Amino acid sequence: MSNYSIGIDLGGTKVLAGIVDADNGQVIDFVKKRTKKAGSESIIQRIIETVEKTLCKAQIPLSEISSIGIGAAGQVDRKNGILISAPNLDCYDVEFKKILEEHFNIPTYVGNDVEVATLGEMKFGSGAGYKNFVCIFVGTGVGSGVVCDGKILKGSTGTAGEIGHIIVSSGGRLCGCGGYGCLEAYASRTAIEKKIIGSLKKGHKSVISEAIKENGIIRSKDIKDALDANDELVFDCITEAAEYLSSGIASVINFYNPELIILGGGLIEAVDLFYEMTVKKSLIKSLAVPASKTQIVKTKLSDFSGAVGAATLYQN
Repeated sequence: MSNYSIGIDLGGTKVLAGIVDADNGQVIDFVKKRTKKAGSESIIQRIIETVEKTLCKAQIPLSEISSIGIGAAGQVDRKNGILISAPNLDCYDVEFKKILEEHFNIPTYVGNDVEVATLGEMKFGSGAGYKNFVCIFVGTGVGSGVVCDGKILKGSTGTAGEIGHIIVSSGGRLCGCGGYGCLEAYASRTAIEKKIIGSLKKGHKSVISEAIKENGIIRSKDIKDALDANDELVFDCITEAAEYLSSGIASVINFYNPELIILGGGLIEAVDLFYEMTVKKSLIKSLAVPASKTQIVKTKLSDFSGAVGAATLYQN
């Protein structure tokens, strides 16, 4: 009998719900929907709708689902299943465990989105077989999960791995967390989008202007398309972001000395040039000995790292 669980990946711009065979990490079926900074009630409704549509699409009855796991973009209270703070979603003190268990009558577990994506990569992805590694995901924000001796490192307050909020420029740009000079304010897709739009307002030209008019936002695919068109403005913005991200990764390599760095997230998956520049610069900036022993690879599970990891939260 299959061990089906529902894994929910709640990021800054999307919610993905997948039905996962938790014994082998296989995604049976999934539904992905866009989200926006719309507050708790809207996000909860979007999650419930996405789960219900996934069950309908897969034609699997709720009675065959053993658990629900959710990885949410923000700080979480794992024990009580509460999303404490998610500025990118405008959600605070959301009792996901209580709400989803009352709605679906299935045991529900809550973790940080990058933490559970790291769990997925550790069990079934690029991190399988490694004991000490770091997963770094670049999308709406920049987050990371740390694996130490084969276990997810949570830290004394449960917030270990917040690489997006290491300071890369003292007194620098305002970050969504309220601080200044955080890596996330320089290397995330959100940061790149702000940089591009700011340059356009100053009169710089770019082919990405058409994508902004059409979609209202800049997607990772739009950045890739602009680079393919040899757009100078977008190239400069990506180069700057890679410079900052690589500095953050080099700091991780020097401080933690991991066997492996796994890079993922929408920007990494969609924009090969960004990935390649980041890897090259990271190794150049790191101390020679740890750099020579550290592998840097992409996620194996790609867009499903979070859903697969969330589906296995009941095991941890």
